[in-house]
Amino acid sequence: MPFMPIHDDNERTRIDTPFVTWGAILVCVVAFIWQSSLPEAMEYRRLLALGFVPGRLLGDLQLRPDLAILPASFSLVTTQFLHGDFAHLLGNMAFLYIFGDNVEDAMGHLRFAAFFLLCGVLAALAHGVTDPSSAVPLIGASGAISGILGAYLVLSPRARILVLFFVVPLRLPAWLLVLGWFAVQFFFGLSTFGEDAKVAYWAHIGGFAAGIALLPFFRASWPRPDEAG
Repeated sequence: MPFMPIHDDNERTRIDTPFVTWGAILVCVVAFIWQSSLPEAMEYRRLLALGFVPGRLLGDLQLRPDLAILPASFSLVTTQFLHGDFAHLLGNMAFLYIFGDNVEDAMGHLRFAAFFLLCGVLAALAHGVTDPSSAVPLIGASGAISGILGAYLVLSPRARILVLFFVVPLRLPAWLLVLGWFAVQFFFGLSTFGEDAKVAYWAHIGGFAAGIALLPFFRASWPRPDEAG
């Protein structure tokens, strides 16, 4: 990833502590530590069992009984907390930390938790329909985080985001950063459609679209502090 967000100027106004955002980060980190403790062959078997394998849910693929430890539909959730390597985890957690708290602030804790998981589910399905017979497991929180980016774009398009572009610090408006990110996902998504690409671009695209579409249903209706009278 050529850029990494490290700070935004978007202060929370409704909640003091983004418990769900921090909790999701904690679960992902603990899951990664658990994955890393497994022998390589065992780790891949766990990814098959807990990651989203499109062919298992959308096709005719059958896992061995010792791998099918959960119903295929459950993997739409468990896949969101697994990561392939430390760089994968670090990039996703940086985006979740910077953008998640403001979306949680706009929704409240419980609504945001449901929003996060639902965006992740829809992102995984968007990835799956591009190659429904694939036996390659999808893992990572990036689909759900893409939904957060979509919501953040609508909620705070003018917020300023400090990013490291390679090693150069830049301060960019959220709309430019997020739309630029989405344009990259869409370009590479079209070029790899139907292939087992290393990056699940269509999960990102699907999650982003889901975040924008779902925002009106999950955004809390309470007034801003300066509107309460």
